[in-house]
Amino acid sequence: MRLDKYLAQSTGFSRKEVKRMLHAEEVRVNGELEKNPARKVAEEDEVILDGYEIEAPRDRYIMLNKPLGYVCSHDEGDHASVLGLIELPRVDNLTIAGRLDVDTTGLVLLSDNGQWCHRITSPRHKLGKIYEATLADPIDESYIEKFERGIQLNGDKELTKPAKLEILSEQVARVELFEGRYHQVKRMFAALGNKVEELHRESIGPIALDDDLYEGEWRELTDDEVASIFNG
Repeated sequence: MRLDKYLAQSTGFSRKEVKRMLHAEEVRVNGELEKNPARKVAEEDEVILDGYEIEAPRDRYIMLNKPLGYVCSHDEGDHASVLGLIELPRVDNLTIAGRLDVDTTGLVLLSDNGQWCHRITSPRHKLGKIYEATLADPIDESYIEKFERGIQLNGDKELTKPAKLEILSEQVARVELFEGRYHQVKRMFAALGNKVEELHRESIGPIALDDDLYEGEWRELTDDEVASIFNG
C-alpha cells in the first residue's frame, strides 16, 4: 500500500495533511526518514509518525444499539445519521449492513469490509433477523401459522417467505425473518389488521445485540463474532 494511503486510513488525516507531514520530515519507515508519499509499505513495516508508531489499517466491524430518531444513512435530512454516534476516524467509509427505520431501535452492524456486509444483506445467505414487536391490539394465535405460510403484502406480487412468530405476551411478539422487504414486519402485521407500535431488532444471524450497550452506544465486534457471519 502507498505510504500516504496507509497513513490516511490509519489516522483519519487527509492525504493532503499526510503529504504535509511527509514534507515536514515527521515520518519514518523502518527507522529511516521517508518523504515519498508513493513509497510502498507492508503490514510488517514499522511506520512512525511524529514519534508514534502507526498500526496498519484494518477492516473495522461495529455493533451499534440504535436509538429512536436516527436514520441508517450517510445523508442527514430531517434526522441525524447513526454514523454521528460512532467516534472513529473515517466513519463515512463504514457501510451500514442491515438498515433500520427511523422509528425502529436495536442492532445495527457496520463495517468497511464490503464482502462481509454483502454476506449480511444478501437474501441468498438467508441470515435470520430477530425483532421484538409491540402491537396496538392483542395478538391472535392464528398469526403464528399465517407468518409460517407467508403473507400477501399490499403492493407485492409474492407472499413473504416463511417467518417465525413467538407470542411473548398479549401484545408483544418475537419475529424472525429471512428476507428484508421494505418495512416488512410492520406490513405483515398490518396485513393481519394490527399495527406495530414499537419495533426493536435483537439479532442478525448469529450476532445478538450486547445487553451491556445502552441506546446510542457501540463497540467493536469480537473476532468470533466477525467470523460467525461467514461460518453461518
